[in-house]
Amino acid sequence: MLGYWKNETATAETIKDGWLFTGDLGYLDQENYLYVLGRFKSLLISHDGEKYSPEGIEEAIIDHCPTIDQIVLYNNQSPYTVAVAVPARDKIKSLLKQHPQNDEEEKVHFILNQIQQELAQFKKDGKLQNMFPQRWLPTSIAILPEPFTEANKMLNSTMKIVRRVIEVTYNKEIEYLFTPTGKDIMNNHNKLNIRYYLGENDKKN
Repeated sequence: MLGYWKNETATAETIKDGWLFTGDLGYLDQENYLYVLGRFKSLLISHDGEKYSPEGIEEAIIDHCPTIDQIVLYNNQSPYTVAVAVPARDKIKSLLKQHPQNDEEEKVHFILNQIQQELAQFKKDGKLQNMFPQRWLPTSIAILPEPFTEANKMLNSTMKIVRRVIEVTYNKEIEYLFTPTGKDIMNNHNKLNIRYYLGENDKKN
């Protein structure tokens, strides 16, 4: 690689002393196997400056939380970590068939409670409590009104999450998660978006 076209700054940041700095984080084990942990630009940064790669946590949440289809963690020198998430529409509808609820409000409450219970597996006293440091697990979560796709530029051509686009698009939702009201998963924002996924409400209303 010779460099970026007409972008000397990006070239200088990426190519140093003949080496290509990809921005990936990783390590070599005792047998010289390379393990890639995540991207430097994706790092969570706590209020005291400690850093942590979010990809492993996000993958584990998707693997162990059937009601969550996509999730992005966020912490930029904040007091705690938060997340924005896209529910698994088919799964939550299936759950409601297995556990019928009396009305719309009960359906919404049931699904949000289910999401909360699944995430609790990673918290203290949960069966997966030792998988990750507690400070990097989401304290609060925002349910988003649409999935991450190439069309909305929240996924790139290799189907990887474009964090910066998500963070800019949902900046207000992320800020809300650091308020007492937003910290409660049963907040009105989440209830409205769960109704959309259940087909109980039009997205634009």
